Amino acid sequence: QVQFVESGGGLVQAGGSLRLSCAASEVIPSIYFMGWYRRPAGKQRDLVAAIRNGDTTTYADSVKGRSTISTDNAKNTMFLQMDSLKPDDTAVYFCNIRSSYPRNREYWGQGIQVTVSS
Repeated sequence: QVQFVESGGGLVQAGGSLRLSCAASEVIPSIYFMGWYRRPAGKQRDLVAAIRNGDTTTYADSVKGRSTISTDNAKNTMFLQMDSLKPDDTAVYFCNIRSSYPRNREYWGQGIQVTVSS
């Protein structure tokens, strides 16, 4: 079973930057979606950034222009670079991967806390 390790979260002051990482324990074939979600305390989990079909990136309006999603396929790792952080970015962040072979599967990271102080 594929395991994921998320890292890079923590406490940062407003205006600062963080780089979240999500490393898979093995290669996942036929990935068509890689995304980062976040769940603020007491709220639902929402999509923050995604890469579809390996090359199309999308961002939530709340982070557009301040965040960059990327991957290092050689290391089975995805990243979320977040700059100009705001207190509203405080949440638990989850990586999400969807693949289509040998059947549709969805994987979630364990979640990592990001806290932005004002």
